[in-house]
Amino acid sequence: MTVPAYHIPVLLQDTLELLAVKQNGVYVDCTFGGGGHSRAILEQLGDEGKLFAFDQDPDAAANAPDDPRFKLIEENFRYIKRFLRLEGIRAVDGILADLGVSSHQFDTAERGFSLRFDAPLDMRMNPEISLTAADIVNDWPEDAIADLLQRYGELPHSRRIARAICKARATEPILTTGRLNEVCQPYCRKDREHQTLARIYQALRIEVNQELEALKEMLMQATDLVKPGGRLVVISYHSLEDRLVKVFMRSGNFEDRTEKDFYGNDLSPWKPLTKKAIEPKEEEIATNTRSRSARLRAAERK
Repeated sequence: MTVPAYHIPVLLQDTLELLAVKQNGVYVDCTFGGGGHSRAILEQLGDEGKLFAFDQDPDAAANAPDDPRFKLIEENFRYIKRFLRLEGIRAVDGILADLGVSSHQFDTAERGFSLRFDAPLDMRMNPEISLTAADIVNDWPEDAIADLLQRYGELPHSRRIARAICKARATEPILTTGRLNEVCQPYCRKDREHQTLARIYQALRIEVNQELEALKEMLMQATDLVKPGGRLVVISYHSLEDRLVKVFMRSGNFEDRTEKDFYGNDLSPWKPLTKKAIEPKEEEIATNTRSRSARLRAAERK
């Protein structure tokens, strides 16, 4: 499999411009995937530069470049600080995170990320973790499933869908994506069927992989890791992620609490570089439809 088939890097030029790579800098790609962003960063690094990449999906290791300046750490980026310290790194010049599911994960039917295939209801980015989407659908109480669909899928009729899931599983376990689609489709508007199912999948995937918790942990550690003048660049794919990133880059916390000194100066550790999120242009969307929902934000460490 070629790298482009694995995952096409989204908003690549904007990412590189905002990351402002220094030739002798130390950088982190939190979501290595197919390695498109990492390879572009390596092209801008000099001989003394270093790039560390994280990816919890073992399939990503096959894409690692043979480059002495590069090290792939096969772990969740929520542990970024711990594993960088094991490499002797306590400060970096920039961190990039391209969130979401890679094209490879969507297109590998047995991973269960896509509603296009009839496959096991899995959705684990790291196959070593225990919880699967099937566990949630078949074992969680109705109220817990409804709350999950409302919180992470932002579905106004989450309770009706949860009720249908629990009624169906009482007759036969819901073990495949095809069966889940069948159970949920009657509760989707005919003109928004795909969007509704996608939100159901999104909610399950976020919970299985603890995506928002991992993102928050990484962002908080970035404040300690990025040097003054260094950059943080994040590409998100849905409003839940984007809101977290926007608020964090503005205030340095997730409550949007602005702290000021005695003189009224803003004490936020970050200076946002993007007033509005950068979105892909039509030309990029035409060549990579999965970039359509991407939103890029960047900030500089004060």
